[in-house]
Amino acid sequence: MPATTRTTLRRGLAAAAALPLLIGVLASCGYGSQAKNDQKKVAAEGAKLSADAVRLGYFPNLTHATALVGDQEGIFQKELGGTQLKVATFNAGPSEIEALNAGSIDIGFIGPSPAINGYTKSKGNNLRIVGGSASGGVKLVVNPDRIKTLDDVKGKRIATPQLGNTQDVAFLNWVSEKGWKVDAQSGKGDVSVLRTDNKITPDAYKSGSIDGAWVPEPTASKLVSEGAKVLLDESELWPGKQFVITNIIVSQTFLKEHPDVVEAVLRGSVKTNEWIKAHSEQAKASANTKLKELSGKPLGAKVIDGAWPSIQFIDDPLAATLQAQAGHAVKAGLLKEPDLAGIYDLKPLNKVLKAAGKPEVSDAGLGVK
Repeated sequence: MPATTRTTLRRGLAAAAALPLLIGVLASCGYGSQAKNDQKKVAAEGAKLSADAVRLGYFPNLTHATALVGDQEGIFQKELGGTQLKVATFNAGPSEIEALNAGSIDIGFIGPSPAINGYTKSKGNNLRIVGGSASGGVKLVVNPDRIKTLDDVKGKRIATPQLGNTQDVAFLNWVSEKGWKVDAQSGKGDVSVLRTDNKITPDAYKSGSIDGAWVPEPTASKLVSEGAKVLLDESELWPGKQFVITNIIVSQTFLKEHPDVVEAVLRGSVKTNEWIKAHSEQAKASANTKLKELSGKPLGAKVIDGAWPSIQFIDDPLAATLQAQAGHAVKAGLLKEPDLAGIYDLKPLNKVLKAAGKPEVSDAGLGVK
């Protein structure tokens, strides 16, 4: 073999040998696409926790952006090390609760109403709320040609996502506070409440079959892109303009058997929220990339730019607001007076927060004894 050929071959082999090292260096630089690509490698080589895998559920919604970004950027997997992250997505709270009850998922991001319903129906035996994730991101958006003031909502057709869901309860409570009467089950009364899947609400608005909607993001901003106007941001109705929209729940069995895994997921959630706050534009793009992967298409710039600022990504589950939301459901006749004692176990989260130098959060007297 000629000398020049041997030299070229040696250089090629040396470059090939150096490539894995270079990839490892790039992956160690922080979160991002490279970290995401290396999740399987991290799971294979990292220290395994007490479970081989953890099954995480969440919605492909911006109010679940902590889960979207934490998954997309590999932050959860980095905290889990050799314990593999397995993800399932849901479009409604009841189906996620069913999956948790069936053992199909271990931990989930979910709204307050399904968490309350799941806990009370199981007589307090199926789940615990172990953390918060998001506040806000819910708006009353209306056709400005038909509704110009809040009082104009009377007599109109307003969509909510589902009978008894978090936004449905909030809207019924707002209607009641206005002194108007609506039958919660049928949605008939001084306002017509039309339970409409968020996927088809924009089409219902365009067709004129609804006059507005009380909905979470990004549905609210999708309607705005079709000409609707924001008449009310729900955060304006709450003390401090904060109310829980997304919680983190866990199977009580999984929490008892694998507390180290639950702590790792909570560390991932806390670190994801930190990263979102420090890199808002990058985090917004990351969430949209994950949404594209899950749904086949990303949100348009106008929609996501309008939705993103209205959501606060926080670790505090805002327990007092969950208790208030339960009271609203009782007042509407959708829920019997619930016993929520023990619905929270915030000890793992407070341990994570303390280690990170952050203040502990309260369970509002609803924690496990």
